[in-house]
Amino acid sequence: MALALLKTMRPRQWLKNGFLFAPLIFDRQLGHPQALIHTVLGFLLFCMLSSTVYIINDLVDIKADRQHPQKRLRPLASGKLPAGVARLAIVILLIVVFPLAYLLSGDFTLLAGLYLIINVAYSIWLKHVPILDVLVLAVLYVVRVGAGVELINVTSFSPWLYGFTTFLALFLGVGKRRAELNLLPNGANAQRPVLEGYSLPLLDQLITIVSGMTLITYSMYTFSAEKLPGNHTMMLTIPFVIYGIFRYLYLVQVKHSGEAPEDVLLTDHPLQVTILLWGLTILIIFYFLG
Repeated sequence: MALALLKTMRPRQWLKNGFLFAPLIFDRQLGHPQALIHTVLGFLLFCMLSSTVYIINDLVDIKADRQHPQKRLRPLASGKLPAGVARLAIVILLIVVFPLAYLLSGDFTLLAGLYLIINVAYSIWLKHVPILDVLVLAVLYVVRVGAGVELINVTSFSPWLYGFTTFLALFLGVGKRRAELNLLPNGANAQRPVLEGYSLPLLDQLITIVSGMTLITYSMYTFSAEKLPGNHTMMLTIPFVIYGIFRYLYLVQVKHSGEAPEDVLLTDHPLQVTILLWGLTILIIFYFLG
């Protein structure tokens, strides 16, 4: 039962909470021990909070998940995890998360609460509304970044990074919907009713828009944000973002993957290498050349 609960908590999804580290890295405070400790603690609390959300989501979606070719194997849908145990886990996690969050920062606690409220609304209603569903997912990524800002004393976190986060999240969300629609072309509505509001041509158009805006907002950051190296060396990181976007498009449209973005990140080696080189280049520019 413990393993079933852990699986329901979705540890693989904790990668998304890595966005809390964006303010620490891009504000060039990675070498500040207190800021690093606060961000790590905030990351762990958001992992617990996001696991709470996944348990709630699976409780809400038990019937729909039982009709899905893969999700029917989830612990709650398959009966391996009793619903009563899942509800008790939700209560315990919330009792732990919010008092500890308040010790870090009051504003961080408010954003954690906002994250929880939006997620619950998404699980119950918003995920069934076309277009709004992916917009809400993007908002949740921005909330993570905002939570990271509240954990440290930010000196210059560029608004362009909020824009980049928004459009990158939209890109991943729309790609996820396309992969789901491609996986379930027949009877898709029974497993995920929101897919009734989408078509492959529409999703391809949306992907074109948000992928272009992702590249534009990141490029604008590299040469217009404050406190970047004066020689514009941050522009050297743009090719990594371009390749990452192109590679993900290839995986979604040619390889028909992308239903779970975190699985793509954990399994696709070219994408992993690209992200690693992008991150190393940023660290070198900020902490050795800047």
